[in-house]
Amino acid sequence: MIAAMKIALIQYNPLIGDFAGNLVAIGGWLAKARAAGCELAVLPELAISGYPPQDLLERPAFLADHDLAFARLVAETRGIAVVCGLITRHTGPNGKPLHNSAALFADGQVLFTTEKRLLPTYDVFDESRYFEPGRESRSFLYKGLHLGLTICEDIWNDKTIFSQPLYAADPVGELLTLPQGKPDLLINLAASPFSLGKTHVKQRIFTNICHRYQIPLLYVNQVGGQDSLVFDGASLVMDRAGEVVARAAKFQEDLVVVDTDTWQGEIHGPPPEAEEESAEVYQALVLGTRDYVRKCGFSRVVIGLSGGVDSALTAAIAASALGAENVLGVALPSPYSSPESMEDAELLARNLGIDFTVLPISDLFHAFLAALAPHFAGTKPDVTEQNIQARIRGNLLMALANKQGRLVLSTGNKSENAVGYCTLYGDMSGGLAVISDVPKQLVYALCRHINGNGEIVPWRTITKAPSAELAPDQKDEDDLPPYPVLDRILTAYLEENRTLEEIVAMGFARPVVTDVIRRIRNNEYKRKQAPLGLKVTSKAFGYGRRYPTAEGYREGGLP
Repeated sequence: MIAAMKIALIQYNPLIGDFAGNLVAIGGWLAKARAAGCELAVLPELAISGYPPQDLLERPAFLADHDLAFARLVAETRGIAVVCGLITRHTGPNGKPLHNSAALFADGQVLFTTEKRLLPTYDVFDESRYFEPGRESRSFLYKGLHLGLTICEDIWNDKTIFSQPLYAADPVGELLTLPQGKPDLLINLAASPFSLGKTHVKQRIFTNICHRYQIPLLYVNQVGGQDSLVFDGASLVMDRAGEVVARAAKFQEDLVVVDTDTWQGEIHGPPPEAEEESAEVYQALVLGTRDYVRKCGFSRVVIGLSGGVDSALTAAIAASALGAENVLGVALPSPYSSPESMEDAELLARNLGIDFTVLPISDLFHAFLAALAPHFAGTKPDVTEQNIQARIRGNLLMALANKQGRLVLSTGNKSENAVGYCTLYGDMSGGLAVISDVPKQLVYALCRHINGNGEIVPWRTITKAPSAELAPDQKDEDDLPPYPVLDRILTAYLEENRTLEEIVAMGFARPVVTDVIRRIRNNEYKRKQAPLGLKVTSKAFGYGRRYPTAEGYREGGLP
């Protein structure tokens, strides 16, 4: 007979290293859990410090402050037991100096600690750089409830789901077949970033565990933006049959309660299968933008508005994230900007309610050309003149940002960044690349989503042929494959790691595929200098994709 107990799942939004602020936030949530009659509250992975603290973990002062914060939390928490993710010290004779751990404490005493056993080192994760893995799976009996504690990756090694598991150890399997008996409840503390399609993978893993071992599962995930990562929360409880009996909201702080007597709880928000992809990505981008801007100490932003879909989407996200009053849109017409594009930029600003101004660049462009004329003599206009316009715009936006205390949001999408269809120190200038992991086709879908209840993004912006408008009658498809073709090739190459031959076999022309791969390879240097971008796909440019800039690998290069 399982002991009856009300348990609170607390998904909160920490600021890495803000120990004082994090303690205040945690204390507030614990007070709400006590008021709801809960005897136990569960917090996410590394809840004291926030995740991922990266090389702050190498600073002794950071670790000392973390320990002081945890000791204070334990001492000041009364009337409720807490399971909490934290940093602990590894005391063995060799290995890394730290553990990624979970602790259970109550009434001023730490009753149980356990260490994360599986340390991910793929994509955006680098935990083996700092942490020593735990050596064994252990459980703990609290008030008649036998608890099995795991931390994030520990649950991601199901040999019945993954054809080639990454780890030899199986913490869940070991924990649920302990000699002293199977726990009554499996708890997983997580800091699991959002990406498209990941929710369904998690759901499959969780359901399989519940079915296989006939055990309820409680999962508590961090929420909020942290640099390029967005944590979606969506904490949940499943019963033995794998049915969701409690679920927290996505992309916002939340607390839900489950009763172990009835295995009934609160359901906040729709089930994952009811959510449209575009709505989910939009929420992620809004949260990521809001947290990055504010956690970095800014409140206002500036965006160059071209009248195109990319800048329109970026402006809409910024207005949702920060409030329209904190967003400045700037049209920067060149000699090649169409009147329709300027009309669309102004209409977008009016529909969003953001501030809007116009800074023409034609005079500055002609001044640049005049200064360079002796050096350009005898040459024809080419991409050089186009890049000058983009760099003038970047300079002006940065000047406004400096003078007004704003952050520049750059507007390039993933498709353009992949093939270098962007200008270093021009349209790539900024403090955050909001949609740099959003393929062009998804940009259009997101704009249509924004217009679901009426026109916000001008429909002409969505339906017209995309153009950088840096040369007469210019169209993106003059230089690039059609975006539906380009995006599918990019997904196959970047996210699915398919070879050139495999992509050609999918039905794409060999010269097109070869050229796209060449462009990806040749423009690595640009992306290395791009602003940090928000990750929403399974493989984003930036920290999670580590390719050399100077390299000579060519598929099939051996004779």
